Amino acid sequence: MATERQTKAARTNIKSAQRASHNGTAPKRGNELRERDRSKLSADRFAFPAERKEPLNDASHVRNAIARFDQVEGVSNAERDRAWRRIRAAARRHGVEIEVRGWRQLMAGRRS
Repeated sequence: MATERQTKAARTNIKSAQRASHNGTAPKRGNELRERDRSKLSADRFAFPAERKEPLNDASHVRNAIARFDQVEGVSNAERDRAWRRIRAAARRHGVEIEVRGWRQLMAGRRS
């Protein structure tokens, strides 16, 4: 049986955890980025800032941006060059290794 002191400590811990639980919302899981968090990101945190596509805020998002690079439509080759530079910089910042030398090699043999 728990002592009165242990019971009081447990209640205090529960209240503290409830206050820190993202204001009652469920915590993020995996590679999810909530819409409100995404809208708070500055444009330079995206691979394609004009379109606000492919956020680069952590290592999992950088890997996702590399994997989905060929799926971005409606951008020019110049925009892809700039986006690839942003992805490479974010990869260095977050410790993600990129095996391909450039985005053209990444898209070789894939649909465009």
